[in-house]
Amino acid sequence: MSKYYWGIDLGGTKIECAVMQYTDDHCVLRKRLPTEGEGGYQHVLGQIKKLIDSCAEEVGEYPKIVGFGTPGTLDPATGTMKNCNSTHLNGQPLDQDLASLLGIPVRLANDANCFALAEATLGVVQDIKPDAEVVFGIIMGTGVGSGIVVNGKVLNGCHGIAGEWGHNVLEADGTPCYCGKNGCVETVLSGKGLERYYRENSGNPAVSRSFPEIVALASQGEELARQTIDRMHQQFGRAVATIINVLDPDVIVVGGGVGNIESLYTEGREAILPHLFNPVLNTVLAKPALGDSAGVFGAAMLVK
Repeated sequence: MSKYYWGIDLGGTKIECAVMQYTDDHCVLRKRLPTEGEGGYQHVLGQIKKLIDSCAEEVGEYPKIVGFGTPGTLDPATGTMKNCNSTHLNGQPLDQDLASLLGIPVRLANDANCFALAEATLGVVQDIKPDAEVVFGIIMGTGVGSGIVVNGKVLNGCHGIAGEWGHNVLEADGTPCYCGKNGCVETVLSGKGLERYYRENSGNPAVSRSFPEIVALASQGEELARQTIDRMHQQFGRAVATIINVLDPDVIVVGGGVGNIESLYTEGREAILPHLFNPVLNTVLAKPALGDSAGVFGAAMLVK
């Protein structure tokens, strides 16, 4: 019987491994290597094997199975990866190649699903509502990602895209998104989307403000910055209300840099109500508890 369960967070710049203890979910080892995606797909596979071999030597045990958090989705129809911002992964049978290379079974999930799973099973949900049945996890940062956990299990869906909230249209005549649609949630509520709105409404295309700068300016009363943040609240409310009307989650965990904005949990929460098919809002909006550990811990939880 193995003492440990294993997870790998396969990121664009780094690959991280976590070895977790079955008895108490204690992490006994975390280790990283650079992804070096510029070296191509086979090189990245080699980096993964190198990392697992190194960790196995340190803990004295090779894994029986490994969970992987990936920057995209394994398409159930084709058996290959899609929607990966690490483009060398797209079109590749990653699960088959990893299983062959490592000599063990593997399980894959989108990194946002891993975030949601970790916070549901090891993180903030256990602190505030441990009996939660449905948890929706949001990452609002440079982009927007999300995942769904039901009774402690990731919901993948028929097409492998369950939880892709970031690519629902929020503004029909809005900014073109890389996915081919216009006005996706990601183009509106990501940090880059908020920076774009500020710049385009400044009247000066040369104006450049980072999202943290916009937040600081809003707190100082700068009108355009306040307008940008107010719009964020309203659009967050519209977009999240749709999720609640469909899934009715017990908890929504909001991660990422934009998710750190305190007013999302007050003014953003109030903005949900006008669009909600219920007279009161009982879903809890919560900040994550695991920080940058969530992705790799969630990957490990895929195989526990």
